[in-house]
Amino acid sequence: GGLPPPRSAPRGKRQRFVDKNGRCNVQHGNLGGETSRYLSDLFTTLVDLKWRWNLFIFILTYTVAWLFMASMWWVIAYMRGDLNKAHDDSYTPCVANVYNFPSAFLFFIETEATIGYGYRYITDKCPEGIILFLFQSILGSIVDAFLIGCMFIKMSQPKKRAETLMFSEHAAISMRDGKLTLMFRVGNLRNSHMVSAQIRCKLLKSRQTPEGEFLPLDQLELDVGFSTGADQLFLVSPLTICHVIDSKSPFYDLSQRSIHTEQFEIVVILEGIVETTGMTCQARTSYTEDEVLWGHRFFPVISLEEGFFKVDYSQFHATFEVPTPPYSVKEQEEMLLMSSPLIPPAVSNSKERNNSVECLDGLDEVGTKLPSKLQKITGRDDFPKKLLRMSSTTSEKAYSMGDLPMKLQRISSVPGNSEEKLGSKTTKMMSDPMSQSVAELPPKLQKLSGGGGRMEGNLPPKLRKMNSDRFT
Repeated sequence: GGLPPPRSAPRGKRQRFVDKNGRCNVQHGNLGGETSRYLSDLFTTLVDLKWRWNLFIFILTYTVAWLFMASMWWVIAYMRGDLNKAHDDSYTPCVANVYNFPSAFLFFIETEATIGYGYRYITDKCPEGIILFLFQSILGSIVDAFLIGCMFIKMSQPKKRAETLMFSEHAAISMRDGKLTLMFRVGNLRNSHMVSAQIRCKLLKSRQTPEGEFLPLDQLELDVGFSTGADQLFLVSPLTICHVIDSKSPFYDLSQRSIHTEQFEIVVILEGIVETTGMTCQARTSYTEDEVLWGHRFFPVISLEEGFFKVDYSQFHATFEVPTPPYSVKEQEEMLLMSSPLIPPAVSNSKERNNSVECLDGLDEVGTKLPSKLQKITGRDDFPKKLLRMSSTTSEKAYSMGDLPMKLQRISSVPGNSEEKLGSKTTKMMSDPMSQSVAELPPKLQKLSGGGGRMEGNLPPKLRKMNSDRFT
């Protein structure tokens, strides 16, 4: 354990959407007339430029501005003739001791930088010089605010804070808490915390819709604890982020065999507020299919020392193999269903119901063959139907109890149970009175009724004799 994960077989260079350092490999082309939108937000455009272009624009802007303003002072001195009378003590020039372009440039630098050596200074005999001095002060403040502000924002960007947020080089799939889980590790190298740190995962995979539309790099959300709040991180020590693979996961069909043929990319986005500056920071990385290790688990990096917990970052990327089924979650569920004992089908119940219905139909036929006077006297021709319904219900319950486990059958067979009492009453009602009534009927009526003539045993002798004479 603790060894670096094995490298998979070299494959062709995989084109990534997001690099391991978080840079997105996207270039915008054929903008046409939309390039003017960059100039409308010039400040953000300068901030987004690379450092070499920022430094070039910074130096170029100040150089051009200084040369332009120095030229304006030289032009004023030239038009007033101060360059020819610079050494005349009786003449009052616009700017003292300005007699060529270098001296005019030095005067501008001294004024702009508020150095003020006292050798070159503006006089009250030059109203155009006073106006130029006001214009120089306003223009210099604007240029300083724009360029210095741009450089300050560029230097204080939280992108560099993301350099001290680490992601594991590989992701791993193994069993955790009895569930197949996709895992990767996140760490913070600084002692300053990330406030309100939150992590999200996106699965980038091309697919085709049922309508035939091809979606390149379709983005699917991977649940890393959004419903339980596990995506809100307390990132003090390295954490292992988990995505449980279930029926709602895009990896529901992923197995150890299919992971070598699939093409996908997992983009991880970690966001939080930098505690020292209060600015929002975002760190990104990605894992392709060849960077996902099946049957691996991350090595522990936290140990308890005397009075503190120590994090060993030398084992941050290390994994070790663990027993993991090579099947997908879908295949595991299908095998579990196939291996589970099947419940006996309800065919016998349906047959019993059909037999009950046939008995009821037979009783209906017997009831219709009885004399109308006898049917009127009895007035309870539906009694055998009720008994048969009760008996069929009792048999169905007995059959269903036979399918229950032995413990439940023992509970249901306790003396005094209401169902047992009901079954005993029904059995008693169906055994004694019906057997007596059928035995007292003539043979032909016994054959027709099939044991269903229950009430004729209580008839008066005259009606019983009339009944027997009619059927004989």
